[in-house]
Amino acid sequence: MAAQFGRRLRKGAATTAVAAVAVAALSASQAPGVNDHGRQTAADATPSPEASASDGSATGNSPYYTDLPPLKSPNPSPSTGPGPGGTGATEAGIPATVLDAYKKAETTLREAKPGCNLPWQLLAAIGRVESGQARGGQVRADGTTIKPILGPQLDGNGFALIKDTDDGAYDGDSAYDSAVGPMQFIPSTWAWAGRDGNGDGKKDPNNIYDAALAAGHYLCRNNWDLSQQDDLDRAILSYNQSREYLNLVMRWLEYYRKGTHEVPDGTGTLPDNRSDDGAGASPTPTTPGRTPGTTPPGSATPGPDRPKPGKPGKPGGGTPASKPPTTPPGTPSTPPSTTPTPTDTVDHLEDAGTAKLTAMAGDTFGKRISTRAETEAGKAVAKVRVRFTIVGDTDTTFTGGESVATVATNSSGVAVAPALQAGEKTGAVTVRATVVGRTVPGLDYKATVTERAADTLARTDDAALTCAPGGEFATQVEVKATYNGAVADGVGATATLITSADDATANDKGPYFKDADGKSVRTLTGLKTDAKGLLKLPKLYADDTTGTFLLRITTAGGATLTVELTVAAAETSSPSASASPSA
Repeated sequence: MAAQFGRRLRKGAATTAVAAVAVAALSASQAPGVNDHGRQTAADATPSPEASASDGSATGNSPYYTDLPPLKSPNPSPSTGPGPGGTGATEAGIPATVLDAYKKAETTLREAKPGCNLPWQLLAAIGRVESGQARGGQVRADGTTIKPILGPQLDGNGFALIKDTDDGAYDGDSAYDSAVGPMQFIPSTWAWAGRDGNGDGKKDPNNIYDAALAAGHYLCRNNWDLSQQDDLDRAILSYNQSREYLNLVMRWLEYYRKGTHEVPDGTGTLPDNRSDDGAGASPTPTTPGRTPGTTPPGSATPGPDRPKPGKPGKPGGGTPASKPPTTPPGTPSTPPSTTPTPTDTVDHLEDAGTAKLTAMAGDTFGKRISTRAETEAGKAVAKVRVRFTIVGDTDTTFTGGESVATVATNSSGVAVAPALQAGEKTGAVTVRATVVGRTVPGLDYKATVTERAADTLARTDDAALTCAPGGEFATQVEVKATYNGAVADGVGATATLITSADDATANDKGPYFKDADGKSVRTLTGLKTDAKGLLKLPKLYADDTTGTFLLRITTAGGATLTVELTVAAAETSSPSASASPSA
């Protein structure tokens, strides 16, 4: 009986009591604390204070499925077979295509962001809570859901208020946004977080391969290391800002870590309970009215996860759902409140004192972009989401490797973008600030990436550089480059055997290098220092000309080193004195 309650918390007159008994039984059986793998479980996963201070959420804090993992082992017995919409072994079983998408995303992120340590079981846990593994694996062979999965309208009526940001392109609604797809991204987040996970050239939130990879990148931003509990908390809370959500995802994560298996697509367990369910709610979700022609292309009917009538719900597992409406049938409904949100009051964006943005290739910019949201009267607007987007042909990113970052304005109306990480492409970089959910002119910031530079060059040894005519120098020239005392790696350099100290043109006689064909060359370009700032030149050879010659090495940034080379014939010993004649 306890196991059944743990698997499905049935609604009814005794909902609260039943849920309390079930959660208590589950908590006792799973022994919150440190499990057999030494990992901390959800009961002890207290987020650090800054973990909940997110700049938004992937889902817009949309409702989610609250079914708890079963009490029994996730490993199925050989005699237990899966069944459509069933329980038992299918509780731990993940539909084949969905499971493949999670594992493929983990493999991709292991290479793209190895420091993140993303486990595919985390994607599975979030996918279970957000959509019941794409509604039990209702996906086509390419990973696209058979029907779009849509969350409720985020119209502020019991949910967050997020006005339309995609003109209905993803959710078919040109008035308000809804979370979309098996990983439940809101359109404004998908706009920058979306990925092509199945290589078809499209970024489709209703494709589990695309959505799983996008979720992985989203969870791996901000240089989070998901093997560390604090960062794991932050990442999960950034998906949905609810402690109940964090605890639930952690329980499913631990459950899947203990074992899971593949089941055929379409045979996964269908969840029963949602964070916005209320007593008396209709057991079958229905879809609110739509403006004709706004249904997403390729869908015969809207998705199955729209809100239930008379049930505004409680986003993120917060306050209890409101009671069913008592208005007689046929009475026109009261329109939603038109109280303007902070976003509605934004008239423009202003620079908030951003300093000059310059960095060498490969370095982190020392200054960050600050933008202030203001009303028409110039008053600061807090709690507004500002999106910073790096535009143009550049490999410069924000710290963490993303080209887009969304940050909420503080009490002073200021949003500070993450630090910029300069790429290897030099030149101008544009970062555009825009208001999410509001059409106001964007604000462009210019940053400059300069080539890697050195201000000092020095030889790594002081061995004399000498050679006999027609021979080769025994010692190769090696130098170390630094900038402000630090190693200058990847710095471009040129080495030239010059005519004289006052004439930097290449000499036409004396020492020389050899090219790939063995021909003599006296200027080498395209040289670069290594990770330790070292540059070792090729071997030097001498023609028949004797004397002292100069090798000059220069780098970007102005570092210059001139080295003396000597070509001289070998000294011969003087002949011994003739014996004096005998007397």
